[in-house]
Amino acid sequence: MDHKQLIELLQDVREGRVTVEAAVQRLRALPYEDLDFARIDHHRALRQSLPEVVFCQGKTPAQVAEIVARLAEHNDRVLATRADPSHYAATLERVADAHYHEQARAIVVDRRVERQGRPGVLVITAGTADIPVAEEAALTAELMGNCVERLYDVGVAGVHRLLDKVTLIQQAQVIVVVAGMEGALASVIGGLARGPVIAVPTSVGYGASFGGLAALLTMLNSCAAGVAVVNIDNGFGAGYLASLINRLRQEGS
Repeated sequence: MDHKQLIELLQDVREGRVTVEAAVQRLRALPYEDLDFARIDHHRALRQSLPEVVFCQGKTPAQVAEIVARLAEHNDRVLATRADPSHYAATLERVADAHYHEQARAIVVDRRVERQGRPGVLVITAGTADIPVAEEAALTAELMGNCVERLYDVGVAGVHRLLDKVTLIQQAQVIVVVAGMEGALASVIGGLARGPVIAVPTSVGYGASFGGLAALLTMLNSCAAGVAVVNIDNGFGAGYLASLINRLRQEGS
């Protein structure tokens, strides 16, 4: 339940469309629900605009299905990241309108009536191999109410591909840059962009990339101002942060 849904519920009680008892039942699970193996934070959407996000890696399919089902009872959007097909199969048995995004490895439930979002978020990748992490970022930002533009496979090995899109880069309110190998693209974008850049190092690369550590260190040592860095392969964290920045920038304009 988010802020808007809470207001609607209270208005329904005031106007007699919902009984006090029914409202109490809907509010009873707040602020959290204890499942023994998980304590679901049903207040998360009230505080941060998106319900608690489920990290599926390390959880059993049954655990993921139960958590997603409970979240879907109280929210119009649910996101579960790092999900595999077994997680999705179990979830689909409990939540019929759940969808699986194979590239992003994410389970999504989206029951919003209006899905027109805020413009301003741009997600860029250095290579095609970085797209799965980028899609996790883009999907997260979209679910948080943003229109996301994508610019893929424009790494520094062919920088002319990027220079054709300078106008798009400069129009963005916030940019997520996803790159493996040496991770140089984030600095290049940082030198072109007007808004903040969120750099995501990926584990894509040969031996001396050390599973993304080389890209991480390059991004952390960027000489371009306005570049911040999240963890290796953390598309979700980048998309979430991009959404918060985009929302605050537009609410303040």
